[in-house]
Amino acid sequence: MTAKIIDGKAIAANLRASVKSETHRLTAAHGIVPGLAVVLVGDNAASKTYVTSKSRAVVEVGMRPLDYHLPAATGEAELLALVKALNADPAVSGILVQLPLPPQIHTARVLNSIDPEKDVDGFHPLNAGRLMTGLPALVPCTPVACLKLIKSVHSSLVGIDALMVGRSHIVGNPLAQVLLNENATVSVAHTHTRNLPDYCRRAELLCVAIGCAEFIRGDWIKPGATVIDVGINRVTDGSGKSRIVGDVNFAEAAEVAGAITPVPGGVGPMTIVSLLVNTLHAACAQAGLPPPAV
Repeated sequence: MTAKIIDGKAIAANLRASVKSETHRLTAAHGIVPGLAVVLVGDNAASKTYVTSKSRAVVEVGMRPLDYHLPAATGEAELLALVKALNADPAVSGILVQLPLPPQIHTARVLNSIDPEKDVDGFHPLNAGRLMTGLPALVPCTPVACLKLIKSVHSSLVGIDALMVGRSHIVGNPLAQVLLNENATVSVAHTHTRNLPDYCRRAELLCVAIGCAEFIRGDWIKPGATVIDVGINRVTDGSGKSRIVGDVNFAEAAEVAGAITPVPGGVGPMTIVSLLVNTLHAACAQAGLPPPAV
């Protein structure tokens, strides 16, 4: 068996087109241009690259980028004051504080200061609680991305046997809850789970986000299962050449699975588009309008 490759780039391009269309409709009908404020503290190279990609994507769909680049020595009080100002600014539909933050800043304190209605990363405890209790919420972008990729394979998740390997508050826990809300039967495992391969072999849907390069092997996967690999790991071979791999051994898994996301080109391209989706939803909610059709 050779698995169907779930093309995150193609699905992201289609979703981006839908977001662009809905954004233009919102602007034409109501004069609203969604604004996304992205706050970067310091000069982390990966963060700077990611922020640049986000800003480019925001412009492409007709939204307004509002970028704030603060020095690495910025104090917590100064950052909290900026977040407070963005919370009060009606031109700002969504606020994203790029992580990691410098050590002098208490990350949770900053994230918790963001207005939950503008929390497009979905990290605020109120949004986490809303998701857990089935209320409308801004959901973290990677779980939103994963669900859209899964639905490109499965029109319904009702009753499907799903395993989430990973329990972070950014991916694992919220994605497990998203799947539960779709009426999947969900188990959560992690690197300390006993007999993890046996759990994996029972799953019709296997989602992995543990940050361990190629940890999940092909013979751990149920034949025909759908595999969503969230991991992004840089590994170096014997010649010193580096490459990006996921948390799943792709070559082995592709021989067993029914469908699988590649790394790169799977979940990654969908995550930024999901941020745009969240921003559009936030803009409509703040204006008292119905949710957009994306």
